[in-house]
Amino acid sequence: MSSSLQPRTPPPTKEEPPPEFLCPITLDLMRDPVAAPTGITYDRAAISSWLLSGGQRTCPVTHGDLRAADLVPNHTLRRLIHDWCAANHHAPRVVERVPPATPEEAAVADVEAAARAGDAERCAAAARWVQRLARLTEQNRLLLASAGAARALAVAFASFADDDAAAGIGGDALDDVLATLALVAPMDEEAVVAVGSSRASVARLVAAAANGGRQRRLQAVVMIRQVVSLSFHRYGIDLSANADAIAQVLVKAIRDAVCPQVTRTCLVAAYHLSYAGGEGAAARLAAAGLVPVVVELLVDADRGTAEKALAALDAALASGAGRACARADALAVPVLVKKMFSVSDAATELVLSALLRICKKWPEDAEDNAAAKGRRLAIIEALQVGALQKVLLLIQAGCRDETKEKATDLLRLMVRYQGKVECVDTMDFRGLKRGTTVLTT
Repeated sequence: MSSSLQPRTPPPTKEEPPPEFLCPITLDLMRDPVAAPTGITYDRAAISSWLLSGGQRTCPVTHGDLRAADLVPNHTLRRLIHDWCAANHHAPRVVERVPPATPEEAAVADVEAAARAGDAERCAAAARWVQRLARLTEQNRLLLASAGAARALAVAFASFADDDAAAGIGGDALDDVLATLALVAPMDEEAVVAVGSSRASVARLVAAAANGGRQRRLQAVVMIRQVVSLSFHRYGIDLSANADAIAQVLVKAIRDAVCPQVTRTCLVAAYHLSYAGGEGAAARLAAAGLVPVVVELLVDADRGTAEKALAALDAALASGAGRACARADALAVPVLVKKMFSVSDAATELVLSALLRICKKWPEDAEDNAAAKGRRLAIIEALQVGALQKVLLLIQAGCRDETKEKATDLLRLMVRYQGKVECVDTMDFRGLKRGTTVLTT
């Protein structure tokens, strides 16, 4: 049979680009994606043509108000399109390099270039340039965010922190990068991973959070919270090498009462650290002194701080070390009972959970007589300060099934001791003797 009659093999099917890479106007792969404040990304040529033709002033998709000056480059999407084109052998002309068109893009490009070159002083100067731009107007900050400033600064911070020669760089250079990174926050996931996946950069953040002025410590703890929170979702961030140091610096910052924002940020970070690291992380926080520090804070805390403090405390009580600290603290049970119904519904549920952790029998209670005694004394103390009445009221008033189950469990523990103690009708902590479980009127 002639070769001309042989069946021909069909050419391989060309991979179609994902729909989010296509311009909503032309339905073609975007060459220069720009984001509109309406949340839609277009190819620059297409949306510019739309706005210039017929005096259009609306977004083609949402019909919201839109001007050409509102468009900002979508560098994240540009990188994704570039990667897809490279992987699928797409025509390179589609992703041709576009020089920086704005001062914001130029500043970010300078940060990236300095980081690639390993020039810390140049990077610090570029970071200060980004700072000046960010402080001018809100529009500048939006343009910097669109230009990928947070990611560029995060990569630079991690790169210089990881460098073996970092000791010779000088703290000021990294401080400039850190201050600028905090200014252009919040960081996206890519930026957080860049910092969190570097042990050296996390260690630098811990050092900055432990010492220095209020602003420097605030910047550091905000970034630590972002890293810890993302590690809670298992994004490949391993904090084990710095876990002890993170726990210690969070407790130290709370104890130092740097400012309310630092305190609340550290409480949120402690909560996420406990759940991300399991009982081991909760035990580290307890060893660092979280329980007495948070209990003391709860005495006069405002609503927002109290809710975060209760969440952090409840998480720390998931460990035997945390429960031992709470049982040994003369303020813990009275303060928790006082906060029931006095803050918010969410706070009341957290109080209930914390009290149940303290009063419930755990494996260590069967092996340690001191732990078992501490548990019994905690139950008696809860009865003395009126926990039984409040738990009954909670059940009668109605609550979620999970909360009701915890309340019922706590009620069963307390009724065994009912009648053996006298309820003390006071929540005045001035009569409380520290180091004991005795309340006096």
